Amino acid sequence: MASPFFFNAYPLLLISDLIDKLKDTTIFSKLDLHNGYNNVRIKDRDQWKAVFKTNRGLFEPTVMFFGLMNSPATFQAFMDDILQDFMAEGWCLVYMDDILIYSATKDQHRERTLRLMQQLKEQDLYLKPHKCKFDVSEIDFLGLVIRPGQISMDPTKLSGISEWPAPTTVTGVQSFTGFTNFYRKFIGNYSTIAKPLYDLTKKGVPFEWTKLCETAFQTLKARFQQEPVLHMPDPKQPFVIETDASKWASGGVLQQEGPDGELHPCSYISHAFDSTEQNYEIYDRELFAIV
Repeated sequence: MASPFFFNAYPLLLISDLIDKLKDTTIFSKLDLHNGYNNVRIKDRDQWKAVFKTNRGLFEPTVMFFGLMNSPATFQAFMDDILQDFMAEGWCLVYMDDILIYSATKDQHRERTLRLMQQLKEQDLYLKPHKCKFDVSEIDFLGLVIRPGQISMDPTKLSGISEWPAPTTVTGVQSFTGFTNFYRKFIGNYSTIAKPLYDLTKKGVPFEWTKLCETAFQTLKARFQQEPVLHMPDPKQPFVIETDASKWASGGVLQQEGPDGELHPCSYISHAFDSTEQNYEIYDRELFAIV
C-alpha cells in the first residue's frame, strides 16, 4: 500500500560544504536560533493533519514541532530562503537553527554579522544569547572544530567512543556506523575498514559478530581517537592525489603541500564496490577512486 505522505528530500549541509568554503577565513561567529521549528507556522487548513492526543484530549498545533516527518527539511528550506543572499555571497552556512558566519578580517566580519542579525530581526527571528559565540578564531560547528586553515572532529563528540561496546544487534551496528559515517572524510580507506560492519546490515544476512567485525570495530575506534585533522584546500595551489583499491573497495586522499613542505590531507574518499564493480580490472578499480 502506497504511503499517503510525501517525503521532503530537501538537502542538508554536508561536511564537504564546510571544507570547500572556509579557505582563508580567520574569524567565526555561531548563532543559535530561539524556538527552532516553532518559528514555522502551519497553515490553518493543515493544522488538523498534525493533531496529537493526550490525556487532556486532542490538540491541533499552530506551529511546526519536533517529530513531524518533514520538519527538518521544511525548516532547513525556511532558513535557506531567509539567508539565501548571504549564502550566495559565500560567508554564511546554515544547518537547521545553527548559523555560521566566517570572514577573513575583523571589520568585514562585524559588517556581515550586523547585516545577518538585521535580517533575522526583520523576520521576527531571535537568538539564544548563551549559545551564541562572536568573533572567535576557533569554533565548534556540527560536531567539528574549525580553525584558520584546519578542520577537525570535535573531541567532545569523540570522548565516549573508546568505551563504545561491541554491538550485539543489527540496530547496534547501524548506530555505530551512522556515527562513523558522518566523519568518514577524516578516515582513510573508510569503506574497506568498515565493510564487515556494513555487510552485517544487509537484508537477509544473519547477525554474527566475527573476528573480522571485531577488527573493523576496533580499527575504526582507534582511527577516531587519533583525532585526524584536515587542511583547507587552496584552489590556487596544485593537489596531489593518492589512490588504492582492493577487491572490495577503492580509496583515495586529496593532499596539498603546506608551509612546512609536507603533504597534508584535505579530504579522504572511499567507496565499497558492488558485485559488478568487484569484477573490474585492478587498474579500473584504482581509477574509480579518481573518477
